[in-house]
Amino acid sequence: MGGKNKQRTKGNLRPSNSGRAAELLAKEQGTVPGFIGFGTSQSDLGYVPAIQGAEEIDSLVDSDFRMVLRKLSKKDVTTKLKASFFAMQEFGIMCTERDTEIVKGVLPYWPRIFCKISLDHDRRVREATQQAFEKLILKVKKHLAPYLKSLMGYWLMAQCDTYTPAASAAKDAFEAAFPPSKQPEAIAFCKDEITSVLQDHLIKETPDTLSDPQTVPEEEREAKFYRVVTSSLLALKKLLCLLPDNELDSLEEKFKVVLSQNKFWKYGKHNIPQIRSAYFELVSALCQRIPQLMKDEASKVSPSVLLSIDDSDPIVCPALWEAVLYTITTIEDCWLHINAKKSVFPKMSAVLREGGRGLATVIYPYLLPFISKLPQSITDPKLEFFKNFLTSLVIGLSTERIKTSFSECSAVISAFFECLRFIMQQNLGEEEIEEMLINDQLIPFIDAFLKDPRMQDGQLLNYLAETLTSWEAKADMESNDKTAHSLEKVLVNFWERLSEICVQKINEPEADVTSVLGLSNLLEVLQKPKSSLKSNKKKVCKVRFADETLECNKENEKCVSSEGENSEGSGLMAEPSHTHNCSDVISPLRKKPLEDLVCKLAEMSINYVNEQKSEQHLRFLSTLLNSFSSTQVFKMLLGDENQSIVKAKPLKVAKLAQKNPAVQFLYQKLIGWLNEPQRKEAGFLVDILYSALRCCDNNTERKEVLDDLTEVDLKWNSVLQVIEKACSSSDKHALVTPWLKGDILGEKLVTLADHLCNKDLESTVSSETYFSERWTLLSLVLSQHVKNDYLIGEVYIERIIVKLHETLSNAKKLSEAENNDSSVSFICDVAYNYFSSAKGCLLMPSSEDLLLTLFQLCAQSKEKTHLPDFLICKLKNTWLSGVNLLVHQAGSTYKQSTFLRLSALWLKNQVQSSSLDIKSLQVLLSTVDDLLNKLLESEDTYLLGVYIGSVMPNNREWEKMRQSLPMQWLHRPLLEGRLSLNYEYFKTDFKEQDTKKLPSHLCTSALLSKMLLVALKKEIILENNELEKIIAELLYSLQWYEELDNAPIFLTGFCEMLQKMNITYDNLCGLDNTSGLLQLLFNRSMENGTLWSLIIAKLILSQSVSSDEVKRHYRRKE
Repeated sequence: MGGKNKQRTKGNLRPSNSGRAAELLAKEQGTVPGFIGFGTSQSDLGYVPAIQGAEEIDSLVDSDFRMVLRKLSKKDVTTKLKASFFAMQEFGIMCTERDTEIVKGVLPYWPRIFCKISLDHDRRVREATQQAFEKLILKVKKHLAPYLKSLMGYWLMAQCDTYTPAASAAKDAFEAAFPPSKQPEAIAFCKDEITSVLQDHLIKETPDTLSDPQTVPEEEREAKFYRVVTSSLLALKKLLCLLPDNELDSLEEKFKVVLSQNKFWKYGKHNIPQIRSAYFELVSALCQRIPQLMKDEASKVSPSVLLSIDDSDPIVCPALWEAVLYTITTIEDCWLHINAKKSVFPKMSAVLREGGRGLATVIYPYLLPFISKLPQSITDPKLEFFKNFLTSLVIGLSTERIKTSFSECSAVISAFFECLRFIMQQNLGEEEIEEMLINDQLIPFIDAFLKDPRMQDGQLLNYLAETLTSWEAKADMESNDKTAHSLEKVLVNFWERLSEICVQKINEPEADVTSVLGLSNLLEVLQKPKSSLKSNKKKVCKVRFADETLECNKENEKCVSSEGENSEGSGLMAEPSHTHNCSDVISPLRKKPLEDLVCKLAEMSINYVNEQKSEQHLRFLSTLLNSFSSTQVFKMLLGDENQSIVKAKPLKVAKLAQKNPAVQFLYQKLIGWLNEPQRKEAGFLVDILYSALRCCDNNTERKEVLDDLTEVDLKWNSVLQVIEKACSSSDKHALVTPWLKGDILGEKLVTLADHLCNKDLESTVSSETYFSERWTLLSLVLSQHVKNDYLIGEVYIERIIVKLHETLSNAKKLSEAENNDSSVSFICDVAYNYFSSAKGCLLMPSSEDLLLTLFQLCAQSKEKTHLPDFLICKLKNTWLSGVNLLVHQAGSTYKQSTFLRLSALWLKNQVQSSSLDIKSLQVLLSTVDDLLNKLLESEDTYLLGVYIGSVMPNNREWEKMRQSLPMQWLHRPLLEGRLSLNYEYFKTDFKEQDTKKLPSHLCTSALLSKMLLVALKKEIILENNELEKIIAELLYSLQWYEELDNAPIFLTGFCEMLQKMNITYDNLCGLDNTSGLLQLLFNRSMENGTLWSLIIAKLILSQSVSSDEVKRHYRRKE
């Protein structure tokens, strides 16, 4: 207590007690102790340098560094954590900022601090220590060399820290000190010191020796110990991996000491998974780098590794299985030290039966290398061993975890087929094993696949096809007759057993849907050539058997002969792509049995369809024919039936049906199924139609058949599905292109359009259900494009659009109730799809006419068009999609577009000639606003200006509209003396005003002002003084209204409408320079007087223009 107030020596130069003790010790022994240990005995000394007397420290170290080193040396546990963290950060900053000479003064005292704090319990302190060390290295560089031996052991441990950021920081520091080429040399230089440090940590240290039991809680002591052991094991592995080969022998004795300790081998059974994982990693490294030493310790290595084979901890598992493989590879007699059949195989079997316990992706890739290294002595009897092994794999596949995980399932399936192929390869000629592999393993495996929909994702099928391909290739190329004969027997047995389970699945009145689908997928994959399988499979790491390389090299030699054998036109398989790659050819060993199986299944299916009208068997037949469309199969499906098709058929079609069983089947069977009245879904039947068409010799024959079917046999819903299938597949489209472009279908569709439109207009009875499919068909042929070309002939597209246009034009003649049920809604849907899909295609004239009518219907009020609100909304979306297509076309849009020219003329006529009320004008202005905003999207910046110019009246038309304004406005200005008139003006006729319709001048000026407002907001420049003219005419309209006494309500409503639309003088003038406007108004005032004079007077009175601006237009100053 009293010590706090004692007088300290200035500058803290007086040595501490420990410093004086060290000094005295040096005097007694004649030398300064260079190293002291953490322990209490002299035997512990040897690897951590002591900080020498404080006087020497004070004289050698910079004062700022001295303060930091003191903070790092604090022993008080309660303050150490924060102090160490911030002090280490401060140390790193100082290393960066101070001169090299100053920093070098710290080096003698750094090893002790580093070795202590790099093991600190706080992970942030450990990370900060490594970051500070890197900064120190970058500053002192080669001057660190004398201290390497005392640092390197802890430095390697730090690089294996369980806290990844700390480990990364230590690696960064190591790489900053040594480039990769120099790292083995640095490790070799310090190898003895490294081994001593790590050996002590693994063998001697305990939780209580690493941390002070009196100040550190037990939990924290144990955590630190486990972390140190883990990093020490990993550091030993790192030492082995980095050390040059010629340096390994010198360390054998040190490793013998470690391996002789029972404590080391117990780490393999430690309850901390990180320690077990590090242990197995070290075992692998030892087997790799010092194999003889591990062979000498075989009695300890083998049980330690192999008896842990059922360890299912995800941290341990990868390292464990790697160690297993290294052990059985390195130590040939490892099985002598354990009972594999009692202790290893049951454990492995339990893991496999449980699907790897959630670690299938880790464990299963090791299975093939594992069984490939098993000596025959421990697998005898082989039949029983391999049967149990594969059965365990299959049982594991049925676990819920495996079924619900794609990656886990894939790992199990891959391992099963790899192991099956290996076992077959090693035991060819042993009939019992061959039969077991096919009858008891492969076939039940496929059967399980067919029953479970979750397994039917194609992985198993691709592995199966690859396995068969491997056996077929080996049988074809094997020079050894015995081996080839054995493989042929295996394949024959496989196809017999496969045929049995396939027939079993189909030979049931109520065939299981899942099994039938799986069977379809199975047969489809089996008929694919090898190259298709490669393109469909994901790229995965897999084991390649040694003789497969030979097979791949030999394939090209057999290519010519096998292609010649398998390219006959009478074959059952779907036509392959024309290529000379031998991997595209199916082996004769597969072709014949697959054909026989397909014919057998097709025959059974057609019998069930004929006798019991089985829908499930008919669907299966469709998928079967999709993969195996050939005249042979269709001939078998016809059986003994030799009915003649309808006599009224054209001669060409009748002859074709007699020659081609596929066409005959189409007329005798398929058309009947398609036209069944109760049939709801016929897509799979249309697939059969395409399968039959593939059997025709050329496109001419296909067109003749389809033309005949279109004229007589096919219903519209079937035609729709045929075209939909063509749109979904380029192969199918190629089969029917001549028919799609032909006259028969085109005329039929034009007639359909006429029927739909006229039928709807004649009858207002709701017919949406009946006609929806037909409207969908029209929409499809108008909207679908292949390579920027229409599906059907362009001439028929145009004629259909003309029909739609005519119907739309007549919509105004119907009442609103009739329009609710009319075809207008369907026409909107069809037209919308047509416009939306026509990208890259120029609109034909008839489409632009249709677009104009759609626009006109939207631009007129409901009272005139009699259209309900929902139809108006549809019409708007439709014409906007059409205009969108127009404005995004390249070139001079306005000159090319009939719609833009005619719509401008129509708008001009509407406001000048028609009688519009306020509601009609509002609808018109709103529609024009939509149009102009769409035109702004065009790349043609002049388009909007040109369009406004087309709507703009000429001077004569403006004058005519001004004169048509009623003259009642004169009363007020005359009586108030603001205006005087000559005799000529009084001779003008005073017309009575319609009390509901707006004068054409008001409508025109409002429309153009609205258009001007849109243009000015986008800074569009107008030509020919159109800006000033439009504003002047708007002012004229507003002045006319203002002078009226007791203006009618509808005129007041007009002005309010302009206000709501922001069409005001101030808004228009505020958007652009209107300096020419006053000149124009003055000129017209001088020429015509009347309202023009009143406009100028109002502008002056309202101070909208200054008197100076006005004076320059008058000769007299006053």
